[in-house]
Amino acid sequence: MAPAMTPEAGRPERRRSPTRLPTPRDVRGVLSLALPVVVVQVGMMAMGVVDTVMVGHYSARDLAAVALGNLYFFTAIVFPMGLLMALDPLVSQAVGAGDHPAVSRALQRGWILALLLGVPAAAALVPGEVFLGLLRQPTDVVPVAAGYAVAAIPGVFPFLAFIVFRQTLQAMGRVAPIVVAILLANLANLLFNWVLIFGRWGLPELGAVGSGWASSLSRWLMFLGLLVFSWPLLETYVRPLRREALHPRPLLRMIRLGSPIGVQFGLEYGAFGTTGLLMGWLGTVAMAGHQVALNLASLTFMVPLGISQATAVLVGQGVGRGDPGGARRAAGAGLLLGMGFMAVTAVVFILLPGFVAQAYSSDEMVLALAVTLIPLAGVFQVFDGLQVVASGVLRGVGDTRSPMLLNLLGFWCIGIPVGVWLGFKASLGPRGLWWGLVLGLASVAVLLLLRVRGRLAAELTRVVVEEG
Repeated sequence: MAPAMTPEAGRPERRRSPTRLPTPRDVRGVLSLALPVVVVQVGMMAMGVVDTVMVGHYSARDLAAVALGNLYFFTAIVFPMGLLMALDPLVSQAVGAGDHPAVSRALQRGWILALLLGVPAAAALVPGEVFLGLLRQPTDVVPVAAGYAVAAIPGVFPFLAFIVFRQTLQAMGRVAPIVVAILLANLANLLFNWVLIFGRWGLPELGAVGSGWASSLSRWLMFLGLLVFSWPLLETYVRPLRREALHPRPLLRMIRLGSPIGVQFGLEYGAFGTTGLLMGWLGTVAMAGHQVALNLASLTFMVPLGISQATAVLVGQGVGRGDPGGARRAAGAGLLLGMGFMAVTAVVFILLPGFVAQAYSSDEMVLALAVTLIPLAGVFQVFDGLQVVASGVLRGVGDTRSPMLLNLLGFWCIGIPVGVWLGFKASLGPRGLWWGLVLGLASVAVLLLLRVRGRLAAELTRVVVEEG
């Protein structure tokens, strides 16, 4: 019998592997790519952790302002971030198929989209004081948070441009330049925060606003560093400019592929962001304590997020080279690793909440609240790990709409309504809002795992956006 043909690639699909279970070799394959990707993710998160820790030792008001300002910044930029993740299936599948011109076209279209999307994202950060005031946030925090958001505007474009290069290099399996750029940016961010928050070297003492300027400067350094360190690898893909990269129809197809990822990221981030805004209704201490617990949960989340991105790459490469069995085993290995790591962090958060919270603040009221929320973060750790890796699997095969719809159902039809009811109607306050997050994450994880199972059982074919 003749082998089945994939319509997009026009090449035979290899026979399925006799087993779908991941082998030790598959686990090592995911780990070898995931570890440097995790370093990158933790490095990016570490910049936010440094901001939070250093401002937390400045004042509780400025800590709450950084929480609110960061929430505002990423609300404006989360859709462009997600849309650029369309590079994951396009580049990884092209690499698997040995289609180097397709890699070049995808990278150049990513640059075009970063330029186009950066303008409205930056403009959205300007009316921060009006917008945050309308959301009934603490009056003493709003002006500082708005100043933080304005200071972050210069960092919008380099942040998006960095994502274009990062996703392309990860899909190629070349992560070392990203690691070097992240380490350099973190060292610079630490120095910039120390100087601008506390007013060193004769500069004014800016508090949370100084942290916003430090983030912008660090993002420029992060992008320029990656450009320099990766140029030997990417020069042939960056230039000359391919005229077909400017054709509107393939660009629109790339937007259609990436837009559901952007909406999915917005739905997930929006669920946590809405919880943060609701914390603001409960006062400055509630918001600051929430920020401590959320920052810890976000830091551990960087590991399964890195595993997710590595899994998306390996699944996509398997699809591109016509090896569906390898793609399925890579998916299983990624899910296993993501769940295993988060199970360990869950134990730490549940048993040692006070120990991990002490690094963030010296305010006794903030610490007391954080200690009650961190064990709840431990409860949702495993679900969080499973859902993010499952999303990566689906992104690797080019399924971007299902995660969007399932996030809408799990977070916004289940998690947020339950959290609001528990927090305000049942008078559980911050703990009630966090129980809503637990339920939302659990729902999304279960739904995504069911979708992964069904999608991997079907035929896996390459995603192509080119005309003809």
